[in-house]
Amino acid sequence: MKTIHPDYKTIERKWYVVDAAGKTVGHVATNVAHVLRGKHRPHFTPDREVGDFVIVVNADQVNVTGRKAEQKMYYRHSGYLGGLKSFNFRQMMQRNPIYPVEHAVKGMLPKNKLGRKLFKNMKVYAGPEHPHVAQKPEKLEI
Repeated sequence: MKTIHPDYKTIERKWYVVDAAGKTVGHVATNVAHVLRGKHRPHFTPDREVGDFVIVVNADQVNVTGRKAEQKMYYRHSGYLGGLKSFNFRQMMQRNPIYPVEHAVKGMLPKNKLGRKLFKNMKVYAGPEHPHVAQKPEKLEI
Protein backbone atom coordinates (compact mmCIF):
# COMPACT_ATOMS: atom_id res chain seq x y z
CA MET A 1 0.00 0.00 0.00
CA LYS A 2 1.34 3.43 -0.94
CA THR A 3 1.42 6.39 1.39
CA ILE A 4 -0.66 9.23 0.02
CA HIS A 5 0.76 12.72 0.36
CA PRO A 6 -1.90 15.31 -0.44
CA ASP A 7 -1.00 18.01 -2.93
CA TYR A 8 -1.44 21.60 -1.78
CA LYS A 9 -3.61 22.35 -4.84
CA THR A 10 -6.10 19.58 -4.11
CA ILE A 11 -6.70 20.45 -0.45
CA GLU A 12 -9.94 22.33 0.20
CA ARG A 13 -9.18 24.61 3.14
CA LYS A 14 -12.11 25.89 5.19
CA TRP A 15 -12.52 28.77 7.61
CA TYR A 16 -13.97 28.20 11.07
CA VAL A 17 -15.16 30.61 13.79
CA VAL A 18 -14.74 29.69 17.46
CA ASP A 19 -16.60 31.66 20.12
CA ALA A 20 -14.39 31.60 23.22
CA ALA A 21 -16.85 33.40 25.54
CA GLY A 22 -17.17 31.54 28.83
CA LYS A 23 -14.84 28.69 27.84
CA THR A 24 -11.50 27.78 29.40
CA VAL A 25 -8.26 28.71 27.67
CA GLY A 26 -7.00 25.14 27.42
CA HIS A 27 -10.18 23.74 25.87
CA VAL A 28 -10.24 26.46 23.24
CA ALA A 29 -6.52 26.07 22.52
CA THR A 30 -6.57 22.28 22.10
CA ASN A 31 -9.49 22.35 19.68
CA VAL A 32 -8.02 25.24 17.68
CA ALA A 33 -4.59 23.56 17.47
CA HIS A 34 -6.25 20.32 16.35
CA VAL A 35 -8.01 22.08 13.44
CA LEU A 36 -4.97 24.21 12.52
CA ARG A 37 -2.82 21.11 12.31
CA GLY A 38 -5.37 19.24 10.19
CA LYS A 39 -5.75 16.24 12.48
CA HIS A 40 -9.51 16.20 11.92
CA ARG A 41 -9.00 15.31 8.24
CA PRO A 42 -8.60 11.77 6.91
CA HIS A 43 -5.55 12.80 4.85
CA PHE A 44 -3.56 14.25 7.78
CA THR A 45 0.17 14.33 7.14
CA PRO A 46 2.44 15.45 10.00
CA ASP A 47 4.98 17.18 7.79
CA ARG A 48 2.56 19.21 5.63
CA GLU A 49 0.16 22.06 6.07
CA VAL A 50 -3.22 20.39 5.60
CA GLY A 51 -5.17 22.23 8.31
CA ASP A 52 -7.84 24.90 8.10
CA PHE A 53 -8.04 28.56 9.09
CA VAL A 54 -9.51 29.44 12.49
CA ILE A 55 -10.96 32.72 13.75
CA VAL A 56 -11.30 33.04 17.54
CA VAL A 57 -13.74 35.72 18.72
CA ASN A 58 -14.54 36.97 22.25
CA ALA A 59 -11.03 36.12 23.47
CA ASP A 60 -11.43 38.74 26.21
CA GLN A 61 -14.18 36.62 27.84
CA VAL A 62 -12.13 33.43 28.19
CA ASN A 63 -11.86 31.82 31.64
CA VAL A 64 -9.41 29.78 33.68
CA THR A 65 -10.22 27.29 36.42
CA GLY A 66 -9.25 27.33 40.06
CA ARG A 67 -6.87 30.05 41.25
CA LYS A 68 -5.04 30.34 37.94
CA ALA A 69 -6.22 33.93 37.50
CA GLU A 70 -3.72 34.89 40.24
CA GLN A 71 -1.22 32.03 39.97
CA LYS A 72 -0.67 31.56 36.21
CA MET A 73 2.26 33.74 35.19
CA TYR A 74 3.41 35.10 31.83
CA TYR A 75 7.00 36.31 31.47
CA ARG A 76 8.82 38.78 29.21
CA HIS A 77 12.47 39.70 29.21
CA SER A 78 13.95 42.83 27.67
CA GLY A 79 17.39 41.30 27.23
CA TYR A 80 19.00 43.60 29.79
CA LEU A 81 20.07 42.64 33.31
CA GLY A 82 17.07 42.74 35.61
CA GLY A 83 14.74 43.09 32.64
CA LEU A 84 12.37 40.25 33.56
CA LYS A 85 8.71 41.31 33.72
CA SER A 86 6.03 38.98 35.01
CA PHE A 87 2.25 39.26 34.75
CA ASN A 88 -0.44 36.99 36.11
CA PHE A 89 -3.43 35.95 34.00
CA ARG A 90 -5.70 38.73 35.27
CA GLN A 91 -3.10 41.43 34.53
CA MET A 92 -2.44 39.99 31.09
CA MET A 93 -6.15 40.01 30.25
CA GLN A 94 -6.28 43.73 31.09
CA ARG A 95 -3.06 44.44 29.21
CA ASN A 96 -3.52 42.30 26.07
CA PRO A 97 -6.66 40.09 26.13
CA ILE A 98 -5.76 38.04 23.04
CA TYR A 99 -2.31 37.00 24.29
CA PRO A 100 -3.34 34.09 26.59
CA VAL A 101 -5.21 32.35 23.76
CA GLU A 102 -2.38 32.92 21.26
CA HIS A 103 0.23 31.78 23.79
CA ALA A 104 -1.69 28.58 24.60
CA VAL A 105 -2.22 27.64 20.94
CA LYS A 106 1.37 28.43 19.99
CA GLY A 107 2.59 26.08 22.72
CA MET A 108 0.52 23.24 21.21
CA LEU A 109 1.91 23.58 17.67
CA PRO A 110 5.21 22.14 16.40
CA LYS A 111 8.34 24.14 17.24
CA ASN A 112 9.64 24.52 13.67
CA LYS A 113 8.85 26.22 10.33
CA LEU A 114 5.60 24.33 10.03
CA GLY A 115 4.41 25.50 13.45
CA ARG A 116 5.20 29.12 12.61
CA LYS A 117 3.25 28.83 9.36
CA LEU A 118 0.28 27.16 11.03
CA PHE A 119 0.18 29.88 13.69
CA LYS A 120 -0.39 32.45 10.94
CA ASN A 121 -3.58 30.61 9.95
CA MET A 122 -5.20 31.64 13.25
CA LYS A 123 -6.80 35.04 13.82
CA VAL A 124 -7.77 36.10 17.35
CA TYR A 125 -10.09 39.01 18.18
CA ALA A 126 -11.07 40.36 21.59
CA GLY A 127 -14.65 41.24 20.60
CA PRO A 128 -17.41 39.48 18.69
CA GLU A 129 -16.64 41.18 15.35
CA HIS A 130 -14.10 40.00 12.76
CA PRO A 131 -13.24 41.21 9.24
CA HIS A 132 -13.28 37.73 7.61
CA VAL A 133 -16.94 37.60 6.57
CA ALA A 134 -15.98 37.24 2.88
CA GLN A 135 -14.41 33.82 3.60
CA LYS A 136 -17.81 32.50 4.79
CA PRO A 137 -16.53 30.84 7.99
CA GLU A 138 -18.44 27.96 9.57
CA LYS A 139 -19.09 27.83 13.29
CA LEU A 140 -16.93 25.31 15.15
CA GLU A 141 -18.52 23.97 18.34
CA ILE A 142 -16.26 23.30 21.31
